[in-house]
Amino acid sequence: MSGRAKLTLFAALATLLTSWSLNALVDSQAWLLQAALLLAVQSAVGAGARRVPLARTLTVAAQVLTSLLLLAFLYAGKGESHGDGPLAYLVTDFGALFGQGVRDVGEFAIPAPLTDGIKLLLVSGVLLIGLLVDTLAVTMRTAAAAGLPLLALYSVASGLAGGGGASWFAFLLAGCGYLMLLLSEGRDRLAQWGRVFGAAPRRGAADSGLAGGAGGAGGQATAPVKFGRRIGAVTLGLALAVPAVLPSLGGGLLGGTQDAAEDSGGGVGGTISAVNPLVSLQSNLNAQDNRVVLKYRTNSPQQADQYLRILALDEFNGVKWEASGRALVDVPEKLPEPPGLRAPVSRSAVEVTTSISAADYYTQRYLPMPYPATSVEIGGKWRFEPAGRTLVGDQLGRDKFQNVQGAEYTVRSLLLKPTAQQLQSAPKPDPAVQEEYTKLPDNLPPVVAETARQVTQGAKDDYTRAVKLQDYFAVNGGFRYNTRTASGTGPQAVARFLADKEGFCVHFAFSMAAMSRSLGIPARVAVGFTPGEKQSDGNVNVSMRDAHAWPELYFEGVGWTRFEPTPRSGINIPEYSRAQTPATQPSAPAPLPSQSVAQPSTGPSATPECPPNLKKLGECGAAAPAQSTGGGGGPSVTSVLGWAALAVAVLGLPLLPMLWRTRLRARRLATGEVLTAWRELGDTAWDAGVLPDEALSPRRAASRIVELGRLDEEPAAAVHRIAGAVERALYAPPGAEVSYPELADDVLLARTGLLASADRLARLRTLLLPRSAARVAWAFSARRSAIAAAVSTRLTTARLRLQRLPLRGRG
Repeated sequence: MSGRAKLTLFAALATLLTSWSLNALVDSQAWLLQAALLLAVQSAVGAGARRVPLARTLTVAAQVLTSLLLLAFLYAGKGESHGDGPLAYLVTDFGALFGQGVRDVGEFAIPAPLTDGIKLLLVSGVLLIGLLVDTLAVTMRTAAAAGLPLLALYSVASGLAGGGGASWFAFLLAGCGYLMLLLSEGRDRLAQWGRVFGAAPRRGAADSGLAGGAGGAGGQATAPVKFGRRIGAVTLGLALAVPAVLPSLGGGLLGGTQDAAEDSGGGVGGTISAVNPLVSLQSNLNAQDNRVVLKYRTNSPQQADQYLRILALDEFNGVKWEASGRALVDVPEKLPEPPGLRAPVSRSAVEVTTSISAADYYTQRYLPMPYPATSVEIGGKWRFEPAGRTLVGDQLGRDKFQNVQGAEYTVRSLLLKPTAQQLQSAPKPDPAVQEEYTKLPDNLPPVVAETARQVTQGAKDDYTRAVKLQDYFAVNGGFRYNTRTASGTGPQAVARFLADKEGFCVHFAFSMAAMSRSLGIPARVAVGFTPGEKQSDGNVNVSMRDAHAWPELYFEGVGWTRFEPTPRSGINIPEYSRAQTPATQPSAPAPLPSQSVAQPSTGPSATPECPPNLKKLGECGAAAPAQSTGGGGGPSVTSVLGWAALAVAVLGLPLLPMLWRTRLRARRLATGEVLTAWRELGDTAWDAGVLPDEALSPRRAASRIVELGRLDEEPAAAVHRIAGAVERALYAPPGAEVSYPELADDVLLARTGLLASADRLARLRTLLLPRSAARVAWAFSARRSAIAAAVSTRLTTARLRLQRLPLRGRG
């Protein structure tokens, strides 16, 4: 195997070993074998193109074209169909699947399921990196620079996966692959230098040095190669060992795990860090695969109020809402009384029991449970944060924490039933609570507080102000629910939401909490799940699209109280927050909150007597499904023409060399000139594998073409006739007739004989990849050199003319 072939092999191997780090991003490794096969084909095409040889740009183009065609045939038809015919199968569906993969990446958490779209992205990414590595290491002969795409691939995979127990193994594979590539390239360079002068050979091998420096006697590596291997091994070992023995960096500017418990013993220890789960919340709401993450069974008489709360975001720091750092304690057997809860609300509360089981793929570190919980029975290592009444997974080891994955636990919680009168007559909150939960950043736009004052104008108590804010967002403010809106969380995002009046639960919860604080009402934002969908067996399924955020407002005597400003179908509005509904509202014979959110209504979705306010609140039956905004007429004419042009360009690229040779042959033979026909015959033989030799006479060159081309009698006679005409053209006296009418026919007859004597594969290669196409690159290079020389001459002439100009004003 030649040195360049070995370098090609090690370039592909380095890419494949580095791509192993992508395995942590998905839950299956089935894609890796397919990526390895396609990478091998791409590398083989590059090796064949370099052996022809083709120009560097043509080599890369051949690899790109081959990879695109393979990907199209493997994945076309698996996306959403937008038409019929081969164009839709190979191009339109392929592009749709690629777009679906991009959407899947944004929707699924790591490790993501191996959908066809994600599989296409992984394989395409590996092929792209493999092409860059092959181009840099083999085509451009700069193997050291090939480490940059390998580093990019490993960095992206490691950054998304967040490390883990197998990260050292992925790094080891990537490092070994890169070192093998460097060693292979070094051996190839040494082989081009000649004999290597290194250490004294061992006895018996003094005179058997291997030319090329790649090895010594008996296949032993010479000193430079041995030394390079040792440097690589020591460097890789240090890269693996040093991070393991150095002390871990703590939190702060460099990141780290701030929410880890500082000790694993009892007592107070550790803090809960600033956690912002909102990006995953929007992804869950837009998830295509609406997987069930939690199942529970409860004895609550009001299952529609059974929200599963994860944590509370209580700090608005001018950049985003987040959970403030608080001390963690061991989980007590009986959780402390909820803050702010007093009689008579506490006396009317009912304790309910909920048994919850989490899916194996749900890795939330915060325990979802009803609020306010009074006790929790769960295995594992958990800590308790009293202010937010949140259970947080404790640290289990280096970069490993307890989470809810596959857990089964039981929660006892209070079902609070405050009345509107109790909330309206609530006394002023504790000064400490008032001070902490009404803080607002200095950069909050004035429009937030101004809008809050306008909306609540005329209200005389905090409860009435809170209900007016809720109704402003959910009923009469003209807001629209849209999960595709960007989930900004800063002050400017709140002002933009108030202007655009479009968003999803995050925007409604944040805005109402910020406006409540501007009015002096203690507020925070809770993140968790709505009650879910009740099943026929009595269990309730909570899926990813049940993810939700809502504001919690503090009222002395009741504590933290849920409000619902989000105008979303199926959201349950708390009964105590309906005091401001119009007088035309029909009275309900039974308490509406006791109805399950998930149980569909058998009645009509709305009646003529149903007020518009209640329609928006979802109190008149199930809301009509939103009309699809997608066009039903298929792709536009512009899109079809664009894809068609791309398909023609991609499919026509392999035919360009053949079309060029056909056109050139026709032009040459049309002239009727002997020397032009002789040049065409030489290029035809070159395409068939007979390399040109300019040093031979026409007669010797003709004999060589006949012998190496294994021509029969008729094609051989045609070649000799052409050679005779060339000799006459070169040596006949002026005015002699050198051409003959059958000249073009003889060239074509010789070409037919050359093709007939070749096997099928060689004939196909002669037609599709003619070797004489190298003349295009030569002509381009010569043209470029001529242009450069002309420009240089003109610049020199201009400079000389400027120097000869008389200088005025001297002396």
